[in-house]
Amino acid sequence: MKGSRIILIGVGLSGILLFGCTSKVTKEDQYSGFLPSYEGLQQTVSANGQPVMRWVAEGFDPDAYDTVAFEQLELYPAPHPNERVNLQTLRELQSVMSSSVRNVLAQKYQTLPRADAAPANSRTLVLNAAITGVSASNEGMQWYEILPVTAVAGVVSSAAGYRDQNTELYVEAYVVDATTGQPVIKVVRKVLGETLKDSHQAITANDFKLAIKGLAADVNAFVHSRSSPAPGHN
Repeated sequence: MKGSRIILIGVGLSGILLFGCTSKVTKEDQYSGFLPSYEGLQQTVSANGQPVMRWVAEGFDPDAYDTVAFEQLELYPAPHPNERVNLQTLRELQSVMSSSVRNVLAQKYQTLPRADAAPANSRTLVLNAAITGVSASNEGMQWYEILPVTAVAGVVSSAAGYRDQNTELYVEAYVVDATTGQPVIKVVRKVLGETLKDSHQAITANDFKLAIKGLAADVNAFVHSRSSPAPGHN
């Protein structure tokens, strides 16, 4: 009788965890707190058709500015490396993504590390961005938690550790008009990387190489759009 109850409990738990597909957008309970406010975020799609949570101020025009202040993406909150994601990987992701964003912005704007370094009369935007999580979840399973800037390994059963896993990179950003101090863009995005063979395989920066290129292409398409979309739309 006791054994039957254990089996029934196990089946029920597996059913809950296996229900649905892995979410392609960041859920509210996964927001890191990096953004001053998450109000107004709506699900939309990027230029490359990837799902994203975004808010854009009404009337915002990328062509109305000539300078962007941006130094690098932060690791927020403070990183907590483990056996699946070490500090070197986090730093590599930070470096590669920061360089990628700067290169895209430099095609259209003068880029500076700080807003106070901008020439007088420049029309400046300040980009604040952070990597807020790196995780891996079982393919076809609904992941229910994420720890900031760490890999999450959940135990469903002994066999679950050998399922293919999706690598996931969480990014949050907001852009402020340097003159008014008001936000003009807010973005929360989950970027999917390469598939791992199981939950024992370490996550590396190379797993997100193609994903980061796609993210850069989306940023490029957005800043080169003639005028902004309506809030929450592409």
